[in-house]
Amino acid sequence: MTSKKQTIVKTKSGKIEGSFEDGLYVFKGVPYTAPPVGKLRWMPPQPVKPWQGVRDATKFGTVAPQNPMPFSPPGVIFEEAPQDEDCLFLNIWTPGLDDARRAVMVWIHGGAFIIGSGTEPVVRGGKLSRRGDIVLVSINYRLGALGFMNLKEITGGKIPATGNEGLLDQVAALEWVHDNIAAFGGNPDNITVFGFSAGGMSIGNMLGMPLARGKFHKALNRSGAANTVGALSDAVEISEQYIKVFGLSGKDVDALRALKIQKLLAGQQELGMKLREAEYRATPFQPVVDGQILPDWPIVAIRKGSAKNVILMAGNALDEMKGMNIGDPSMRNMDEAGMVKRLNSMLPSDFVPGLIKAYRDALKKRGDTPTPPGILGTINTDLMFRMPTIHLVEAQRDQGVPAYNYFFTYKSPAMGGALGAMHGLDNPFLFGNLDANFSGSGPEVESLAVKIQDSCVAFARTGDPSCESIGKWPVYGRQRMTMILDKNTRVEAAPYEVERAAWDKINLLFTKPI
Repeated sequence: MTSKKQTIVKTKSGKIEGSFEDGLYVFKGVPYTAPPVGKLRWMPPQPVKPWQGVRDATKFGTVAPQNPMPFSPPGVIFEEAPQDEDCLFLNIWTPGLDDARRAVMVWIHGGAFIIGSGTEPVVRGGKLSRRGDIVLVSINYRLGALGFMNLKEITGGKIPATGNEGLLDQVAALEWVHDNIAAFGGNPDNITVFGFSAGGMSIGNMLGMPLARGKFHKALNRSGAANTVGALSDAVEISEQYIKVFGLSGKDVDALRALKIQKLLAGQQELGMKLREAEYRATPFQPVVDGQILPDWPIVAIRKGSAKNVILMAGNALDEMKGMNIGDPSMRNMDEAGMVKRLNSMLPSDFVPGLIKAYRDALKKRGDTPTPPGILGTINTDLMFRMPTIHLVEAQRDQGVPAYNYFFTYKSPAMGGALGAMHGLDNPFLFGNLDANFSGSGPEVESLAVKIQDSCVAFARTGDPSCESIGKWPVYGRQRMTMILDKNTRVEAAPYEVERAAWDKINLLFTKPI
């Protein structure tokens, strides 16, 4: 339901007019940089050109160009919205256009750095803003080859893309928020950045990124830490493979800039298929330790104190990889030898036998049947998600920063329970957009959603997720105190410790894309 309330706000670039919907002021499709098109393709984000008059902000902007996600997990639905290179827009939901200085929460979407948008269905409606009396912002950023491909090396600097332009977009969005959010009832001195999957991974990278320092005050990493980043040499190799798809080399700068977007996407899809067959990875592109935007491995920088002023809350779902594995044909008939081969391609081979034994024993104790696909999927979950999150939380803890950890263990009823506590299942709880088939229903489910929303809002407001609905949430500390998010919400010391301890002998600075 819309209203005729006054919804015109003056930003630094010009006036925008939004709408009043269900008790919230809503502004959609607000540009936070100049369109990254033409000569600005693969360039760092540039300032918005100011406009005259009042710009309409009642419709969502176009989203970043993207292909459908291979092996998309059930229940994780991304909007089929109009796409364009001109995609750097943000959206705002706020309870008031006043001087209340509300806490601001900036959402960075997931999608393996190749899909997704700030207008994905789960975010819509602004229910988190209404319940928590906070200003909610969601953003788009450049994806895939346009946002995360290094071209600087192979073009001799003629195209200066570091492979971190998507991260620079996110920083530019945070700068826009800082400069403008007071006019939307927000507090520019209390900004929490929160994100899921590639969004959480982006935050992990920004925690180690000098240009992001001071742009946000709290970080809430959901199923994504500081590990999804590649070496420069790997990024150069991938970019060389990519442009060979078009029959081009690094010398063909004009031809690269002239490639139509559909051709770029088709080439990305072709390269992705080759990499899935050769390296079992879902995406060719990710942020890059380029020596400039990311001078060091993010987790190393964080351990040195790069984010010592940022309070952290981070966690995972128990069965992150189950939904992905169901859609992956290579997992269906995997035997013991195939499991060992796959693990040897990702980890030191002398580490693998002990890891398999630890997880086989742990799954038996959980009451699960430890099949090769089940063991591999659980190890992959911890390799890609849980262990990097623990390393991130412990890095902040060791810097003396308040750090909080959670583990989402509630299982989806979909597909007879086969999805478990899968990747992304907690997002409908967070945004208050539950789906009975995927999320379940009933008082206990509604209560869990309220607890997740209230604790995240409390964290954004105060830096402490403790609240009336969930109770006292202790810092992680030396006892590894962890909030278990399930129908029976509770705090446990060092949950799933056998699995965690199995990784003590290896130091993972980064993980290869899965």
